[in-house]
Amino acid sequence: MDLGDDGGRTTGKRQNSFFRTKSVEQSLKDTEEPEHALKKSLSALDLTVFGVGVVIGTGIFVLTGKVAKDNAGPSVALAFVVSGIVCALAALCYAEFASTLPVAGSAYTFSFATLGELPAWIIGWDLVLELALGCAVVSVGWSGYIRSLMENWGWQLPTALSGSTDTAFHFDLLAFLLVLVLTGILVAGMKLSARVTSVIVAVKVAVVLVVIVVGAFFINAGNYKPFIPPAKEVTGPEAGLGAPLIQLMTGYQPAQFGVMGIFTAAAVVFFAYIGFDIVATAAEETRNPQRDVPRGILGSLLICTILYVAVSVVVTGMQRYTELSVDAPLADAFKAVGHPFWAGLISFGAAVGLTTVCMILLLGQSRVFFAMSRDGLLPRFFSRVHPKAGTPYRSILLLGVVVAVVAGCTSISELAELVNIGTLFAFIVVAIGVVVLRRTRPELPRAFRTPLVPWLPAVSVLATFWLMLNLPAETWLRFAIWMAAGFVVYFAYGHRHSRLAAPRQDRREAA
Repeated sequence: MDLGDDGGRTTGKRQNSFFRTKSVEQSLKDTEEPEHALKKSLSALDLTVFGVGVVIGTGIFVLTGKVAKDNAGPSVALAFVVSGIVCALAALCYAEFASTLPVAGSAYTFSFATLGELPAWIIGWDLVLELALGCAVVSVGWSGYIRSLMENWGWQLPTALSGSTDTAFHFDLLAFLLVLVLTGILVAGMKLSARVTSVIVAVKVAVVLVVIVVGAFFINAGNYKPFIPPAKEVTGPEAGLGAPLIQLMTGYQPAQFGVMGIFTAAAVVFFAYIGFDIVATAAEETRNPQRDVPRGILGSLLICTILYVAVSVVVTGMQRYTELSVDAPLADAFKAVGHPFWAGLISFGAAVGLTTVCMILLLGQSRVFFAMSRDGLLPRFFSRVHPKAGTPYRSILLLGVVVAVVAGCTSISELAELVNIGTLFAFIVVAIGVVVLRRTRPELPRAFRTPLVPWLPAVSVLATFWLMLNLPAETWLRFAIWMAAGFVVYFAYGHRHSRLAAPRQDRREAA
């Protein structure tokens, strides 16, 4: 195939252009460079397990109680359905891209092939924040569950090492150690990571099924009334940045509970679905990505949505939504009906489950960072692959240490929304990218085709933007600050060192 003077690395104008694109052919060719080639060892089952492993976590064990109590009441089950539908629309777009362009980097790589270098950088920078922060948040939650179990056994960490903010110096030792251990597992190889994840996911899903099956015997139908509690008007920052627009479009005041409360809850529990797109970041390490990546993405999303809806229905039936625990709703619901044994088992399952969430978020982040480094937008030193393990060990080690320190030293409370807005933003870009690539490269072989293009991607963009509008204004401000920092890094380093900007002979040079 004739790829042109530059090896097919760009299409259209490439001189001094912030929108120079990297062709699909060259993206695939880069994966064959020996020093930057990832080892292919994953199957469709491995990908599905990864998806379930990262999605079943904080959302099902923690957020269920919060959104039921604060936003939706028993109709929290509908909020999970709404979020699941938005994710399903995005998943169909991800599946087409991942089967057409099975390269590490997920939305970053897809954007580079369709929208250009600057949009790709924005998405990559966004994903690095999203996945790093998500891993740190979950590791701190994991630490809390472990400390609770330790206290039940009569063990207690010193206050200064428990992450408590009651002391001048505080360090969450357990969260720090968890991230370091998972970093070591990821460096050792994808197959080991897949095996560890499979065992832990089996335990986690078993615990979730216990909640559904055993909890069903303690449902009190009276707790479902009213299923959609009467709306209460909300004003101020909690109303969401798009509150005036929502009122103009729908006539509804932003509210807790009521119909609009369901949409607000959907924007919050969206955090529970974060991770299914990480399956796409592992496409380059999959033996048959054209077939297996779409199966992994759609299969894991379907399984998780069913489990989320079932658990929320059972828990809000066991205990009235106004009395649900915000910190551990599943475990405390069993305590409320007089079964502390099941509560302890669920706490153990939650701690185990959060382990895989941390590991897979760290995995996804390292692959995005690796892809950006391989393209020269970040130092190429970090795109070297371990000669035996076949993993981007330098990226994993750097990010693992950074996330471990953040998790150990930072008290993270209300940053879940920041993770949400980053993911939602990536979803919008991927949906737009599917339409662009259909028009610019209609001849490309596509093992999976998103149905109803461009209408389904357009609906995906609108639904995703709707959820973004329901997020608080502070979240948008934090997101803008992070993006501004990203522009500084891009213009100071990335644009000048990009492999698209370098002379042809320099592109062959290793870091």
